[in-house]
Parts: sequence; C-alpha cells; structure tokens
Amino acid sequence: MINRKIQADIENWLNKGKEALLVTGARQVGKSFIIRETLKRNGVDFVEFNFIERPELLDLFKAISSGDAEKFLAEIQVAAFRKLSENTVIFFDEVQECKDIVTIIKFLVEKGKFRYILSGSLLGVELVDLRSAPVGYMRVLDMYPLDLEEFFLALGLGEDIILDLKGRYEKVEPVDDFIHSSLMDAFYKYLIIGGMPAAVQEYLDSGDYVEVDSIHKNIVELYKKDFTKYEKKDKLKLIATYNLIPSELNAKNKRYTFNKLNPNFRYERYEDSFNWLIDAGVALPTYNSTEVKVPLETSKSSNLFKLFLSDVGLLSSLYGNATILQLLNHSKDINQGAIFENFVAQELKSHGYPLYYYNNKKHGEIDFLIESGGDVLPLEVKSGKDYGRHPALSYFLSSSLFKKGYVLSSNNVSSKGNILYFPIYMTMFIRDELHIEKKERLDLSSLKLS
Repeated sequence: MINRKIQADIENWLNKGKEALLVTGARQVGKSFIIRETLKRNGVDFVEFNFIERPELLDLFKAISSGDAEKFLAEIQVAAFRKLSENTVIFFDEVQECKDIVTIIKFLVEKGKFRYILSGSLLGVELVDLRSAPVGYMRVLDMYPLDLEEFFLALGLGEDIILDLKGRYEKVEPVDDFIHSSLMDAFYKYLIIGGMPAAVQEYLDSGDYVEVDSIHKNIVELYKKDFTKYEKKDKLKLIATYNLIPSELNAKNKRYTFNKLNPNFRYERYEDSFNWLIDAGVALPTYNSTEVKVPLETSKSSNLFKLFLSDVGLLSSLYGNATILQLLNHSKDINQGAIFENFVAQELKSHGYPLYYYNNKKHGEIDFLIESGGDVLPLEVKSGKDYGRHPALSYFLSSSLFKKGYVLSSNNVSSKGNILYFPIYMTMFIRDELHIEKKERLDLSSLKLS
C-alpha cells in the first residue's frame, strides 16, 4: 500500500471529528482506496455504498424528503445486509450521483445514528454548493495525485533523508553531490510516472514505463468519457479545450489562447468548458497577476491564464514516447520547460496555494507568484543550463519589490544576494500554513478572439 498524507487527516477525523467527512478530487487520485484502507487499518466497522454500482440506493433518500427518519435508518441497515452499530461508519462513494447529498448530510449528522464519510469525483461540477455545506456538519478534504515527497517515500527514500533535505532547504545548504544526483534521477522518474496511484503502483511492481504510459492513456480516456457522461451538450468543446493544453504549454509564453480553437465559435461559448475542467480537477489554472503585491487576488486577471494538467505524468504521456525518452536521458528539450512548470504548479496546488504568474512586455515574465509569510514570493523555473538568467526576477529584486526570490532548477543549492537557487525537487518544502485556498472560476467576459 502506498502511504498518503491524507491518511493522517482521515485518522484525525476518526478520533475527533463529529461532522461528516467528504474527500473530493479528480478521478483516479485514489480517494476510495485510501478511505477504505484507512478504515481497515484503524479497525473501524464500516459499510460501503457505491452510488454508481448500486443506483437503487438513491431511492433511500426519498425517505428523508418525506421526513421519515426511522424508515431511512432501517433501510440503510437492510441495504448493508447486516446489523449495524452506532459506531459503524457509513461510507458513501461516488456521491456525485446524489446531487442532494450536501443538504441531506446535515440531516444524517443531526440524527447521530451513524458516522458518515463520503467520496466522489466531479463534485465541483455536479455539486455546485459543495463549499457552502452547513458549517459543523461536513468537513471537506481535497485529494490530489501523489506529491513528490509521497513519491520519493514510495520509491523507498527514507524519512531521515527527507528531514535532512528539509534542513538544508531551510539553511540554504548544498546537498551531497551523490544524493543530489540520485534525487534528480528520481525526480525525472516522477516527471514520467506522475502521481496517479495506479501508475506509481505499476512502476513499483514492474518498472515498466510502457505499462505506466498505458495507464496514463486509459486515465485520459476516462476523463473524456466523463466529458460525454456529465456534459453531453458541450462534450466536443470540452475535449477540444482539454486536448489543446499540452500544445499551449509548449508555446513560448505557455499562456492559453483561443486562436487554435474553432474560430467559428464565439469566445463566450468556451467559458463554461474551462470552468468545467477546473471544477472537475483535471486542469489547474494559473492566473496573471498585474501587480506584484499582497494580496495577489486583487490584481488577478481572470481572463489571462495558463492551464496545467492535474498530473505531470499525464502531460508527459500526451507529449509522446520521444519526450519520455528525453526525460529518461535527462536531455534538454523545449517540452521539458513545460513539464518542469507543470510539476511546480501541481506541487504548489497540492500544498494549497492559489496559482499566479506575472507577465509584462516591459519587464518580462515570472513563472509563479505565491503569498508566503505575508509577502509575495516569486518562483522561476529553469529546465536548461541558463538557470542564472532571469531578467524579470532580477529587476524586481533590484527594485526591492521582493525580499527574496527562488530559482528552481536541476542544479544544487546556492545563493546570490537575495536570489536563492534550489534543486527543483525542493519545491516539496515550499509551504505556508497561513494561506487559505479559494475555489476559483475563470472570467472570460473581456477576452476576445484575435
């Protein structure tokens, strides 16, 4: 079993939480599996109901609408085919099929008969009021693909090494050359394998990149089937929008533009497609910030953005076998810059950061801006040898708009003035406990095709 950090959050809920727990995230990130295994590991008596495998379960909730609580609770026990105790945890899976679950859960928690844990995908799409669930009745955990630290641990890297690396990150001290080289090898594996649990497990079991690539392709096809199942009317626009992400990331400024989409469609018709992909968790938006000051939210341009994929392994697979071979050989290629940045976006997102970048014709571009310690922290991502060249970052640091800046590359730890150079795998240590992530939606109202 691949250990995931979210297990600790689920266990904390088991020990202390009185409200229901909802675990949400994109398909195939391992939600159902980790819930099931965590309950088993902790010796919890639980019964699982899957709304896709057993759609007749939806009829159970009609009893709630009619106010017949006892009937509902009795039918739950019948559906379980066994006697349930007050300590039993009811696990509702694929709850996107039950659109009333957010309001119903208040009723279930109030009755106090059982405890409830829920899981589902596409919840941002199907349950539009997910984040407005009554406070005190449901806690929401977002789950993502394995982050780099989880991947390193799955490969067998010891926790003591992780702690030592974190210390070197905090003290800005170089890593032993042999360890640095080994970690970069493992990092390139992550760029190919990504963090989807099925892909990681396949690599651990077989070491076969061809099979890993096959799993990635199956996941992408599953996403596209979701486009058809849950958004029948605009499925072709969703597929076109999703398919364009890799090529747009490979463009010079990586910003998503519309001139490669069907020019016969009006731009307004794509707004819902972008938001659908974001709400489904399969695309990560990174917004242009027109000013480099806190809070970044106030200077966000919702109609200027980059779209990254939710998993870097999927992106590498979509670029094809040639890119995978280049990554295996650590060769420098134009695709590698897009892949490096997708990794950083994915990693920061899993740490809870809203994603921003800066781009200005006069001063140039900064790949990522995040809020850390009450200040803006600029991050430059370099995949090639010219990691010391960063004109936009240098300009803003020289004008004292930033206290410090990070450059993430394949090189070891070093510093030059207030520019700190970190190996890109140290992105896993960029965290700030004070930030609060907001669910964002794109505003394309002022965007025109050209």
